[in-house]
Amino acid sequence: MAAPLVSDELWAIIESLLPVIPLRPKGGRPRLSDRSALTGILFVLLTGIPWEM
Repeated sequence: MAAPLVSDELWAIIESLLPVIPLRPKGGRPRLSDRSALTGILFVLLTGIPWEM
């Protein structure tokens, strides 16, 4: 299995900088976790693949 792009130590630093997002009272599509979103962004930047892929 590949090493995670966002280590637990790095995430502990980054998570403290992110604002707390309140839940939407009307529902809607659930948010993707901030860590998953950051991992996706880093994957695209590190591999150079087009964002659409």
